[in-house]
Amino acid sequence: MNRLKSLLWLFLLLFTMASAAQNKSKLIRVVVFNEKNLPFENVTVQLLSAKNVLVKSGRTDKKGTVLFSEPVKGNYYFLAKVIGYENGKSIQIKSPFVLNTINIKILPSSQVLKDVVVEGKKPPIQHIQGKIVINVDAGITNTGVSVLELLEKSPGVMVDKDGAISLQGKPNVLVMIDGKPTYLSGGELTNLLAGMNSSQVNQIELMTNPSAKYDASGNGGIINIKTKKLNQDGFNGSVSIVGGWSRDYKNNNGLLLNFKKGKLNAFAAANFNIGNSFTDIYANRNYLDQNKNTTAVLEQNTAIANLMRYKFLKAGVDFYASKTTTIGFSASGTLINRDGKSDAVAMWKKPNGVLDSAISTVSNSFYKLKNGAANLNFKQLIGKNHELSVDVDLLRYNMNNNQQFTNRLILANSYTQGTDIQSPSNLKIFSAKADYTIRLGKNNTLESGFKSSSITTDNKADFISINGLIRTPDLNRSNHFKYKENINALYTSFEHKTSKFNAQIGMRFENTDYDANQLGNSAKPDSSFSRSYANLFPSGYLSYQADSLNMFTLTASRRIDRPPYQKLNPFTFIINKYTIQRGNPYILPQNSWNLELSHRYNQLLTTTVSYSVINNYFSQLFLSEGSDILIYTDGNVGKMKNLGLSASLQISPLKWWLVNGQGNFNYKQLDGYQNVNYQSSVNQFQFNLSNQFTITKTLNAELSGFYITKARNDLQELLYPTGQISGAISKSIFKGKGSLKFNARDIFFTQAMEGLTDFPQAQEYFKLTRDSRLFFLSFSYRFGKPLKLPKRSTGSANEEMKRAGS
Repeated sequence: MNRLKSLLWLFLLLFTMASAAQNKSKLIRVVVFNEKNLPFENVTVQLLSAKNVLVKSGRTDKKGTVLFSEPVKGNYYFLAKVIGYENGKSIQIKSPFVLNTINIKILPSSQVLKDVVVEGKKPPIQHIQGKIVINVDAGITNTGVSVLELLEKSPGVMVDKDGAISLQGKPNVLVMIDGKPTYLSGGELTNLLAGMNSSQVNQIELMTNPSAKYDASGNGGIINIKTKKLNQDGFNGSVSIVGGWSRDYKNNNGLLLNFKKGKLNAFAAANFNIGNSFTDIYANRNYLDQNKNTTAVLEQNTAIANLMRYKFLKAGVDFYASKTTTIGFSASGTLINRDGKSDAVAMWKKPNGVLDSAISTVSNSFYKLKNGAANLNFKQLIGKNHELSVDVDLLRYNMNNNQQFTNRLILANSYTQGTDIQSPSNLKIFSAKADYTIRLGKNNTLESGFKSSSITTDNKADFISINGLIRTPDLNRSNHFKYKENINALYTSFEHKTSKFNAQIGMRFENTDYDANQLGNSAKPDSSFSRSYANLFPSGYLSYQADSLNMFTLTASRRIDRPPYQKLNPFTFIINKYTIQRGNPYILPQNSWNLELSHRYNQLLTTTVSYSVINNYFSQLFLSEGSDILIYTDGNVGKMKNLGLSASLQISPLKWWLVNGQGNFNYKQLDGYQNVNYQSSVNQFQFNLSNQFTITKTLNAELSGFYITKARNDLQELLYPTGQISGAISKSIFKGKGSLKFNARDIFFTQAMEGLTDFPQAQEYFKLTRDSRLFFLSFSYRFGKPLKLPKRSTGSANEEMKRAGS
C-alpha cells in the first residue's frame, strides 16, 4: 500500500510540473483553408525535413489550426493532406522559426481518381501513444499464415506449446477481435486463432497498459485483432487466394465487398480456409526416488495429424441518419471443423535402458466449433463537445469435442482397452456498454461509461470404457458442468493535452459474480461453488514532448485475470494412458501492478523499462496419482516479478532498404508452493528483425525472423531456445490493382518447442515439432469504382471524413 501511495504521489507531482511548464516552448501555428478560404477542420498536417523525413504530424481543429513545437535546427516544410483534395505544401522554412503562423490553402482534386493511389507505404510497425500497431499487409512474410502464427512473429509476443500467449514477457493476455473480447481461452481460443488467416486482418494492436476504458482482464495486456473492412465511396471489393504447402496442401480464400453512397454503407466479408497440419511430440520422463536416482524411464513418441476447415461470413450496414447520428448493425458466423488422428507409443524402460513393456495408443478426435455473433451500435454527437456511443453484442458458441482412445499392450499376452468421450458444450454471451465523452475546451477530455456482460456455459463429458467388445459407462469420470458469470463495470478517465505534456488518469470498478454446478450421477454426488468479488483498477499515463523528435511516457495500471471457466471445471481430460489433465474449482483471480517508462525518438527508436508484480500467480501444477500417472492442473502458486527492458528500431540504411528490429529482455522470478517451496527464475531474451527491400516500383522483398532464448511462464517448466527465419517476395500487377506474393516461412525448420518439466519425483524432457516450415503463393486483386467526389464545403468535408473514420 505504501508503494501504491508513493506511486500516486509521484504521478500527481509529475502532472503538476507538466501543467506548470507547458507554455515555455516556442510554437508555430499552421492554418489550413479550403477553396472558399474557410478554415478546414480534420486535415492531416505533416512536418517534414528537407529530405522528406516525417518529423511529426497533427490534425487541424475547427478553426483549421494545428500547433507544432519547434524542431531541432534544420530546414523543414509542412504538407496538408485530406481525402478528395490535392496536397497543400508550404514554403521551406528554417528552424529556429522566424514566422509564428503558416497558412496553407488546398483545392479539390481536379479529376476523379480511377484507383486509390497510396502515396506512401505504411510501416510494418508503428509506435503510437499506449500501443504498438502492426500493419499486417505491410509485411510480405505475413502472407498466408494463420493469426496464431502471425502473433508468434509479432514483436514482444510469445506463443508456447499449448497456444498460451504472453506479451512483453507477461502471460495471460486478453485477446480481442475488433475491440470485443472473444470470451474464449485455452484450446478453444487456439483453435479460433489457428483457423483465422492473416488475409482477414488489417492491424494488430499490442497494449501493455490499456486505459480504464478497456476491460481490466489480462495481466499481460490486450491484443486487439482488427479485421479488414473497406470504406470507400461507391462499390468496391477485393479478393485473395492463397495456396500453401508443408507436408500437405493448405488453401485460404477471402472476399471483401463494400457499397457506400449517401447515408448508407453496406459491407460483407467471407473466408474459407482448409489445411492439413501435423505435430510430432517426443517425451522422455524419468521417475526419481527420494535421492534423485532414476527408478524407471517412460519414453513416448506421438504423431498427430489434423485436417481443419474454417468458414467465416460477416455482413453489416452503417446508416448515417444525420450529421450527428450513426446507427450500425452487423452479424457474423464462424464454423470450424477439425478432424485429428494420433498414434503414440509409450515404452517403459528400466534405469539401465532395457525395455520393460510398451503400449500403443491410437486416438481419433472430431472437433467442431460454431459461432454466431450480432452487434448493434449507435453513435450520437450532442452539440460540439459531447458524444454518446452504445454497443450491444450477442454471441453464442457451440462446441463438440469427441475423442476415441484405444490402448494396446505390445506383448505376446496383449490386451486392448479404450475410452470413448463425447463432450458437447455451449457458451452464451450478452454484453452491453455505453461511453460518454465530454470535451472540455481544447485540451481536456472527460470520458465515462459502463459495461455489463453475462456468460452462461453448459458443458458435458460422457466417458465410456471399452474392454474388447464390452462398453461400460464410466460414471466416475463423466461430467456435466454448468457455469454462469456476471461482470458489471463502471469507469471514468480524464485526459489533458498540451503542446508539451499529455496526461490521463482513470479508474475502473468491476464487480464479478459466478455460480458453478457440477451435476452428479449414480456414482458421485452433485457439487457446487460460487464466488463474488469487486475490484478497483486505477490506470494512467504522463507523456512529455521534449521537442519535435523526443517523447517520454510513464504509464501505470492495475489489472486482473479471472480463472477461465474451463479451468474451474474439475473435469478429467486424457492426454495419454499415463498423463491426464484436470480442472481446479479453487483457483482464485490473479492481479498485477504494471509500471512502464518509455522514450520515443520520432518513429526511429523506442526504448522501454517496465516492472510488474503478479499476485496469486496462475501456473500449471503437476501432481502424482498412483505410481505412474501424472496430472496436469492449474492453480495459484504465489508471486511472479518481471523486470523488462526493450528497444525498437526502425531505420532505412539505404533508400531501398527498411529495417525494423525489436529486442526484449525479461528477468522473471517466480516464488510458489507446490508440495514443496519452489523458486525459479530466468533471464529471457526475445529478438525480432524484419528487412524490407524495394527492388523496383512493382517488386519488393522481405527477410525476417525471430529468436527466443530460454523462457519460463510456469513455475515448474523451462522452455528451451527457439526461432525461425522467413523470406518473401511481392510483385504488383494490373496497374497496382493486383499482387502476387511468394512466402517461405521457417526456411531452416528450426521452430521446435522443447523444454524440461519438473514433476513431483519425476522430470520430463519434451520436444514438439510442427509444420512450421510453410511455402505460400498468393494472389490478390482490388476491384470497383469510387463515386465522383463533389465539391464540398467545410461541413460536408467533415461529414465525409467522420464517415471514413478519419
